[in-house]
Amino acid sequence: MDQEERIALFLDYENLAIGAREHLGGMTFDLRPVTDALAERGRVVVRRAYADWSYFDEDRRMLTRSHVELIDMPQRMGASRKNAADIKMVVDALVLAFERDYISTFVLCTGDSDFTPLVHKLRELNKRVIGVGVERTTSAMLPPACDEFLYYDRLDGVEAPPERARRGRTVPSPEPAAPPVVPEPEAEPQPAAEAPARDMDALTALVAQTVAGLQRSSGGAVTSSTLKRTLLRKDPTFNEADWGFRAFGELLRHLAEHNVVELSDRTAKGDPEVTLPEHGDRETAFALLRAVVVDLAGRDGPVPLSGLKNQLRKVAPDFSERKLGYRSFLQFCKAAATGGAVALAWSPDADDYLISAPVES
Repeated sequence: MDQEERIALFLDYENLAIGAREHLGGMTFDLRPVTDALAERGRVVVRRAYADWSYFDEDRRMLTRSHVELIDMPQRMGASRKNAADIKMVVDALVLAFERDYISTFVLCTGDSDFTPLVHKLRELNKRVIGVGVERTTSAMLPPACDEFLYYDRLDGVEAPPERARRGRTVPSPEPAAPPVVPEPEAEPQPAAEAPARDMDALTALVAQTVAGLQRSSGGAVTSSTLKRTLLRKDPTFNEADWGFRAFGELLRHLAEHNVVELSDRTAKGDPEVTLPEHGDRETAFALLRAVVVDLAGRDGPVPLSGLKNQLRKVAPDFSERKLGYRSFLQFCKAAATGGAVALAWSPDADDYLISAPVES
């Protein structure tokens, strides 16, 4: 625990909320992807958000549930609410930097270049600074000043609809009421029987995503104990017993048997190193995606993303992008496109992503 980073989180909330609403398809800012990313980097011990909360009533409830201290900056006659909030946030950050030596990392959630001098001063005080901001509203001056900068739009769990599609879309007409569904008594036990499998998929995705995040952020070995602490930061109620495992090591061995992770005893005995398979399942899944796309439309014909997952499952019924560490099928397809297995592009005409097999030169 003594080697863990202690993090102070400061949110310029008006900047984040307006940036998400105006540039991410009207979506509401969600704190969870930010805290999940920070859980892979250390222990958050301070959470403060600054805004005139009379303008963000629903957001206030969300932040309160996440144990964020809300600093209210009400608008006053003849005063700039924005400047007042910025100055208050700067003063509080500097006071904390001097009074709390154990805090090693400051996270500034804003895209405003006005905070660049604060970043420089915190780094002068030997503090690590991580910035978080919406890409379209982040000043070009801010990211280079930070030790690390996370674009909110790119965080796991943030999937905003394409802006062009949102602008061109009309309000749909009300749909007719669906006919009543006749209950089938014999089928009622089925959902309960399938629940453990769905829960296990969610657990598999959580572990794979966390290991991937730790590998990206630390660049070193990810041990079993580090992984368990990070999972507890993401979800303090996490307990491997909920999935029927007697110990965390037993859970990891189960995932290793299913090729979700790999275990190595190169580190301390009883605390194995946990890694994701470099090849294997992911490369096989990318090859499967490419083969299905080629089969459906040939090398020159794009295939819409909608319905493609069902086509994959016809070939491989046990396919699940979550077992590979992806939160969604779109994220899986983007990874396949990055790896060159397929080509992915948004089509305004089709109102969907189109996937094709790139022509080999």
